[in-house]
Amino acid sequence: MARYLTSHRPGLAIGLKLTAVFCFTLMAALIKYTSEEVPPGEAVFFRSFFAIPVILIWLTARGQLRQGLITRHPMLHFRRGILGTAAMGLTFAGLGMLPLPEVTAIGYATPIFTLVLAAIMLGERIRMVRISAVLLGLVGVLIMLWPRLGAGASLENTATLGALLILVATVARAFVQIFVRQMVQGEHTAAIVFYFSVTASVLSLFSAPFGWVVPSPGTIGLLVFSGVLGGVAQILVTSSYRFGAVSMLAPVDYSSMLFAILIGFVWFSELPTVVMLIGAGLVIAGNILVIWREHHLGLERGKARAVSDPKS
Repeated sequence: MARYLTSHRPGLAIGLKLTAVFCFTLMAALIKYTSEEVPPGEAVFFRSFFAIPVILIWLTARGQLRQGLITRHPMLHFRRGILGTAAMGLTFAGLGMLPLPEVTAIGYATPIFTLVLAAIMLGERIRMVRISAVLLGLVGVLIMLWPRLGAGASLENTATLGALLILVATVARAFVQIFVRQMVQGEHTAAIVFYFSVTASVLSLFSAPFGWVVPSPGTIGLLVFSGVLGGVAQILVTSSYRFGAVSMLAPVDYSSMLFAILIGFVWFSELPTVVMLIGAGLVIAGNILVIWREHHLGLERGKARAVSDPKS
């Protein structure tokens, strides 16, 4: 995404990304708060459907509405939409069963699983640094999940089931990342963002026979707000990459743990365990190792281009 950089304004870029991360975390907290009243499939509908107006307004303001509505590969959007919607639904279900910081921490494993899938599905080479990052991240995941999925665990236990759902959602999101990598080769980013919200809204309707309810007015307001927040957060993330490189902004994602701990404590009286923090720390370390390696490779490619093109 760095190729779309319009100007290098790191302060603005970090501010936009930080605000986006906060919005995503607050959105998750809203879904968690309403989970006792509203089933996950219904929450997916509100989250997706009410993000569409925000996205349409943004695309219109940027003059990209046409690109956002035209697609050459509708089946690719549908494939991405199925897995993305499943990942969202599983995450929303897990939010009702686990503390917010724990859901956030397990989600950090997505880039680790994406690396493995990229090697298997895209044929990307994984050298020693990336292998080390994957192993470090997987150890962190095992540490976080051991209290939930270790010896004596049972799916009858709500926390165990929740941890399993979040783990499956994390793997599903890794597949989504692979699909998006393939889609950006021929699809406009605006179309990818727009059609996912549309697909998720439609697919979530199929869960209606399995227990949708008529929420209270206050709950409806919170769910609508979660959708608006999701749309705004997506716009903020996309906008941040206009002013800062991906490698610079990637570590900002980990501020979500601080937000999750703060919101979890204030709103839900939740505190992270030491085991969870140790596991999350290892996963974050593995991801940062990949970020550092990608940044280093980017510098090497830049030097190579400068040598091969004396005019630059």
